[in-house]
Amino acid sequence: MGGDHAPKAPIEGAIQAALEHRQVEFVLVGREEVIEPYRASFPSNIQVRHASDTIASDAEPVRSVRRQPDASLVVAATLVRDNVVDGMVSAGNTGAFMVAGLLFVGRMQGIERPALAGLLPSFQGNGVLLLDAGANTDCTDAHLLSFAKMGQAYAQVAMKIEHPRIGLINIGAEPNKGSEVVKSAYRLLKHEMEGFVGNIESREMLHDVCDVLVCDGFVGNTLVKFYEGAGAGLFEELRAVFMQTRLTRLSALFLRQSLKKFKMRFDYAEYGGGPFLGVNGILVKAHGSSNARAFQVTINQAIKMHQNGLIHALQEAIAKRTETGGV
Repeated sequence: MGGDHAPKAPIEGAIQAALEHRQVEFVLVGREEVIEPYRASFPSNIQVRHASDTIASDAEPVRSVRRQPDASLVVAATLVRDNVVDGMVSAGNTGAFMVAGLLFVGRMQGIERPALAGLLPSFQGNGVLLLDAGANTDCTDAHLLSFAKMGQAYAQVAMKIEHPRIGLINIGAEPNKGSEVVKSAYRLLKHEMEGFVGNIESREMLHDVCDVLVCDGFVGNTLVKFYEGAGAGLFEELRAVFMQTRLTRLSALFLRQSLKKFKMRFDYAEYGGGPFLGVNGILVKAHGSSNARAFQVTINQAIKMHQNGLIHALQEAIAKRTETGGV
């Protein structure tokens, strides 16, 4: 129930998702007195689980998760652990979200470093999955190989791509470019990953050159936030251009449907949140700035992950990789 626009955005997003998926039961975790004003709008498939505490966006993750057992984020993670719910969505403190996932839901056998994935819009195709998007700032070549395996499984199950193309973010296309870790990762991926297409420079990443992009969390988080900022700025500039004169406003009127499609194609709210891959449950991190629509799409994403058996598919992929040398 966190985020910049809580509680309004997550509650309204959950209501829309519940109306769309009448067969799915929803549990809102948070302070009952905060949720109460919205209860009259709830469909019958929404219930409330009271949690008396919250974790601040700037709180230290490990200390907060350990010392605030009745924080909504911690309570939600325990519901996943105890199989009361099949997954959770949160726009709260990212560090606390990942710590709660590791401490209460637990990492999958064979996974040393779970990764945060993010789907970026692309100029062609259905977007590109980037991981790690911020969970691990320092990685080894083996970690990057593990991210590639999890990304491949996610692309196959959730994105319905039978043979995902795997790319490695680097400063050049040549195998000898980049840090020692990235060069070693290139060799590992080339040897062990079916569908590996080589190094990808950042200027190419949105041009449908691959389906999964692998990098460490520092690079990934920087790219994601740059993309979000550039996209928001572009939309504002376009709006300013079309509002300048009567003629440009008239042009915008004629182009309304095309502009709407363009915005939907590149609007982060239409692409859902970041699944935390490598833990024994469905945990999806929504953007902190998510509006109601973004929450609805992210909740739909979590439902789809469960219905498509993502956790089982990841466990199978990891087990297969372990048999041939470990993740």
